[in-house]
Amino acid sequence: MNESAPHIRLRAMEPEDLDLLYRIENDPALWSVGATNVPYSRYTLHEYVATASGDIYADKQVRMMIENEDGDTVGIVDIVNFDPSHRRAEVGLIILNAFRRQGYACGALRLVADYALNVLHLHQLFAFIDVTNTASVSLFCKAGYRETARLADWLYDGREYHDALMVQMVF
Repeated sequence: MNESAPHIRLRAMEPEDLDLLYRIENDPALWSVGATNVPYSRYTLHEYVATASGDIYADKQVRMMIENEDGDTVGIVDIVNFDPSHRRAEVGLIILNAFRRQGYACGALRLVADYALNVLHLHQLFAFIDVTNTASVSLFCKAGYRETARLADWLYDGREYHDALMVQMVF
């Protein structure tokens, strides 16, 4: 990370994160960038937090909270669709509105890449990004991902289909 980037850390989810998780998962504005488009109950999310083992081999995914140097939770990063046979996984990232455009997202992507390479021993990370989401495309490219495919009508926002870019970081 460069010197001007904010200091962040990734940490496991805690029960205290339930309210934040509830707000994020039930924000319809975020549904078009994720893999779900239905609200989650507080009970369902409570069970998820309580039962997630934190073991990517058992759960095939891991969710980590992004925390700044002041201890504020600024976002969430997910490693999902973990495929141990091919040593790859998909990455998803959400930075809370109040903390956007401050370097947290790029820093989190760099920490996730380090974790994926040095702890999980993955060969690659990938993401699918709506082509109209130029800020995310730019962010992932800045973090070392490259555009490798364009997928026609890949994402549906409830009204229309959008092409998606597949971006990959190969180690």
